[in-house]
Amino acid sequence: MSATTTAKVPATIITGFLGAGKTTLVRHLLAHAGGRRIAIIVNEFGTLGIDRETLRSCGIEGCAEEDIVELANGCLCCTVADDFIPTMMALLDRAVPPEHIVIETSGLALPKPLLKAFTWPGIGTRVTVDGVIAVVDGPAVLAGRFADDPAAVAAQRAADPSVDHDNPLAEVYEDQLRAADLVVVNKQDLLTEVELTRVRAEIEAAVPRGVKLVTAREGRLDPLVVLGIGAAAEDDLAARPSHHDAEDGAHEHDDFDSFTVSVAPVTSADALVGRLRAVAAAHDILRIKGFVPVMGRSMRLAVQGVGTRFGHHFDRVWGPGEGHDGAVVVIGRTGMDRAAIIAAIAG
Repeated sequence: MSATTTAKVPATIITGFLGAGKTTLVRHLLAHAGGRRIAIIVNEFGTLGIDRETLRSCGIEGCAEEDIVELANGCLCCTVADDFIPTMMALLDRAVPPEHIVIETSGLALPKPLLKAFTWPGIGTRVTVDGVIAVVDGPAVLAGRFADDPAAVAAQRAADPSVDHDNPLAEVYEDQLRAADLVVVNKQDLLTEVELTRVRAEIEAAVPRGVKLVTAREGRLDPLVVLGIGAAAEDDLAARPSHHDAEDGAHEHDDFDSFTVSVAPVTSADALVGRLRAVAAAHDILRIKGFVPVMGRSMRLAVQGVGTRFGHHFDRVWGPGEGHDGAVVVIGRTGMDRAAIIAAIAG
């Protein structure tokens, strides 16, 4: 690596489908940063800053509020000029700039347009993409979440690695894998050895080059594995093919929609999760996440759901002025019956 490159601030891009565990991985990196000054850019899809709140409330020593920046104005790869470039410049122009920048993209983000932004004047001379990390939800991949017929898609992919999928979820997923320097198969504890072998084989068939693949439970990876890859990915775009290359980076996310639902205080966390699980199943919802007050509890309930798999825990005490009402973000395909979903969540 050249002296010019080593003088640049390294940036790690963390991609992955909805609910794969990106935020959990970022929290683990912050908790084990070893005093390194790390700035986090979070690109939230939806109107609530759920991911930023999750990071900010984790109680990590040395993680200052100003080191976590939220970009909530749409998918980051669609708003490079308006949001990403000014945010990067503001971080770099600090009196004490970060030693490493970690960018957690929306689950819908395509990495290629973001990688191209690192070649822009003012950015290209000051920052390098240390690595692109694709976080994969192992059980979801096993269930064929990204294609209508996983067996048929796997056969087509084996016969023709350039095959174009009609399913937009599959395209986003493959673009993230193809841009990666490291693939993290998360939630390994929910897979048997045989299932994990199948997931690994499917991922390895989808990536076009020698990409390392590691497994993790709850995003627990040594920062030495994730940071310091030294890929200079912005100089290696040709080796990272995208379904959208022919469109010069232009793309739409018309197949996805999100909205926020207010949730009044509930009497039972388990009852709420059961209701959300039923709603997700009935309406084929991709993701539900948010914070809800529980009667008789001073701490707020954090709820995270991928499909019908839900987790919940009390993460922190409600702050002054908080706790009267909660809210969850619902993310799914365009055409969701908003009125029915809102009514069902409200109970």
